[in-house]
This record gives sequence, structure tokens and C-alpha cells, in this order.
Amino acid sequence: MAQVAIANVAKAFGTVKVLHEVSVDIADGQFVVLVGPSGCGKSTLLRMVAGLETVSGGTIAIGDRIVNNLPPAKRDIAMVFQNYALYPHKTVEQNMAFALKLRKTDPAVVAERVKRAADILDLAPYLKRYPRQLSGGQRQRVAMGRAIVRNPQVFLFDEPLSNLDAKLRVQMRTEIKELHQRLKTTTIYVTHDQIEAMTMADKIVVMRDGRIEQVGAPLDLFDRPANLFVAGFIGSPSMNLLKGVMRKDGVDIAGTVFPVAQGNAVEEGRAVVYGVRPEHLEIHPDGVPAKISVVEPTGSETLVFLRFGDGEMVALFRERHDFKPGDTLKLKPRLDHIHLFDAETGKRL
Repeated sequence: MAQVAIANVAKAFGTVKVLHEVSVDIADGQFVVLVGPSGCGKSTLLRMVAGLETVSGGTIAIGDRIVNNLPPAKRDIAMVFQNYALYPHKTVEQNMAFALKLRKTDPAVVAERVKRAADILDLAPYLKRYPRQLSGGQRQRVAMGRAIVRNPQVFLFDEPLSNLDAKLRVQMRTEIKELHQRLKTTTIYVTHDQIEAMTMADKIVVMRDGRIEQVGAPLDLFDRPANLFVAGFIGSPSMNLLKGVMRKDGVDIAGTVFPVAQGNAVEEGRAVVYGVRPEHLEIHPDGVPAKISVVEPTGSETLVFLRFGDGEMVALFRERHDFKPGDTLKLKPRLDHIHLFDAETGKRL
């Protein structure tokens, strides 16, 4: 295992810069998730750590070695791809053993490592099968097994669950997390799915347009987003972000005043964005009146889409209610869970 230090790393394709002086420190044994929308540069950064893309500026160190000019085979990393990348003409056992055989590893060591990985991933009954005879989840396990047998310093995962159905994604998410807890290998995991990031990571790196927006533990990002982008990206359903103007008694949003906590220091007249998560809106007789437009029950919770004046918001309830479109609810935000952002810069106030 090893720490990974990404220092002021830049990447350009011709005149187009896709990464702008990105810096991330990943501790030995840490599970770090790079998350962001498509095109934000997260996969490019992962491929640069792997050695599959060249570095235009800055340094990448794995352990005590700067690896900028090292080929992938000498970086002591193992990568799990989105499309599994298995050899169709080789069995599960042969796929898992292939990299070790290329290194001319002792056959007894190869057999022992393949057996250990197969036991960890419940693949022992499938060792003689070919990839075409396996389900998507089993193929992904084989790809993970191929990485495990190499006993690398760093695991790299590039959106490994995006080809799986929703139920299998949840199962594999848990399996990958359990695998990390067992092996304690430094792991860098790329996804565009913020639920994957929240549930799996020790540390999340939120990226946008080739830059890092915020780095922190999952709940830190959820509870204290640094800016509007992180506030809207982390959390499902997304935070309500309502444009308004600061007044003495709260924030004026489309002619309706929303309350803020006592002691709020934002000056009156400042343009702000008022953030409140759907689960932090409560039914209260002194709340803001809003008319229900759509009700979406999911079983364990109910999403309610509402309009107030010229504004719209979403509320989430975990208890059962007999809501109907056209009904009016009075909703009050929990004052200890209000977020205020500067309307011009987007930064947290």
C-alpha cells in the first residue's frame, strides 16, 4: 500500500486545457472518490495516475516515487474498467492469472493468489467458465479479482458499476466497500453518481470543468457545501436553491420571506441564494404557504413538489401523508439546517 500525492497536475490536449493545476493528497489505505458531471476531468485524472495519459504539468507520486515518466506496468497499480476488459477466450481463472503469468510468477504463487481472490469474491464455482457464461455482476467480480491477485499498492476504479442494473449496483457497491475494508489497499474510485460517492468514500473530491470544487468527508460536504455547485450536486434529491434578497427578518424569495437563524450576520439588501434540503422542510402552522403540484410516493418516503408565489421547491417526508395535487401546505425550514450562498460568487456565506 502507498499514499498518492497529486501536486498541481495539469492536462492539455493541444490548446485545450482539461485539468487546471489539480492537487489531492491521498493517504495510505484511504478510499477516495473523484466525483463530478461528465467532462469534469475525473477519468482523465485517474488515467494520468494509471499512466494511460501523459502529464502536461505538475507531479504524481505513488509512495516515495514520482511516476510521471513511468509506464503503467511499473507503477504497481491495478485498474478496474467500466467495461470489465476481460479476455473472452480465457476462463475466469486464466483471466485472473494472466498478469502474474506475464511477470513469470511462480505457478504455485499464481494458484494461491487466484484461489484467495476467488474465495474473497465468491468466484470459486466459476473458475472454469468463460466471461460469456457469466452475469454482469460476476464479470465485474472477475475484473476485481484480476486486480486483487496483483497485490498492488493502489487500486484504480473507473466507473465500474455504470453498466449494471440498479439493484446490482447497490450490491456491488457494498462488496467493493467490504473488499476495501478487508484489504485496506489505497483506492481511487471515479464515478458521476454522488450516491456511490457518499456511501463508499472516506474522502470525496468534487470536480467541475477540470478544477476541484471541494474536498472532504462525505458528511462534511453534505452538511457544509463550500459553494452552490457542491450544494446542488451532493445530496439526493438535490438541495432547494432559491434566489432572494436578505431582509431584516429573513430572505425575501419571490415576495415570500423565508426565516434564517438568529445571529445571522449577512447584511440587509445583499443578493443571496437560500439553500434548504427537501428533508429539512417541516409542516408548521407558521410556515410558508405553498401549493402542491406533484406527489411522488416511493414507499419509504414521499417527494412533494410545490409552488409558492413565483417560486418552486421540493419537500421530502418519511412519514405517510395523504397529499393531493392542489392542496396547500405550510412549510417551515429547520433553521439549524439553512445554507446561505452569495448570489454573485456562489460561495458559502
